[in-house]
Amino acid sequence: MDGLPEDRLWVTLEGSAGQSLGAWGVKGLTLEVIGDANDYVGKGLSGATVILRPPSVARFESDENTIIGNTVLYGATSGKLFAAGQAGERFAVRNSGASAVVEGCGSNGCEYMTGGTIVILGEIAENFGAGMTGGMAYVYDPEGRFDLMVNPDSLVWQPISNPHWEAQLRNMIEGMSIAQARSTPRRS
Repeated sequence: MDGLPEDRLWVTLEGSAGQSLGAWGVKGLTLEVIGDANDYVGKGLSGATVILRPPSVARFESDENTIIGNTVLYGATSGKLFAAGQAGERFAVRNSGASAVVEGCGSNGCEYMTGGTIVILGEIAENFGAGMTGGMAYVYDPEGRFDLMVNPDSLVWQPISNPHWEAQLRNMIEGMSIAQARSTPRRS
């Protein structure tokens, strides 16, 4: 798992990626998609980094639009996902160690999650955290709807009140900004 240094292989794709982009991707691989991706992005992710962002000519706000499909990070064990847009349903389902920053997710977010750290900078839908037994989820909730969307059976939630957790959240969001700002050599 430590055979390649981080970002050793950087692949930039443009357009719409199909099913299972980055499935079982290992450390050292970075997949950057300028466009969008379908379901199962990062399935079984094992150390790779996946970056999704709309093209610079997009005429829409990323935080108001879906950029990745359903069941993203299913069974991921490590790695990172940065998405400038929303995810579909069942985001980070069965995630056991990957980290991610996304701008919203559909129903059943963080379902059966056992580890990892997730940052959601937008709205969530119902049944959030159903069966979640581990990991951490930071959810931006300016409208105070989290209590209505969360499945309270196995979760404890509270506002961030500790400098340690504030720093972790800040570092993850800054990591997304850095990842999105990197440029790779482009072919003419």
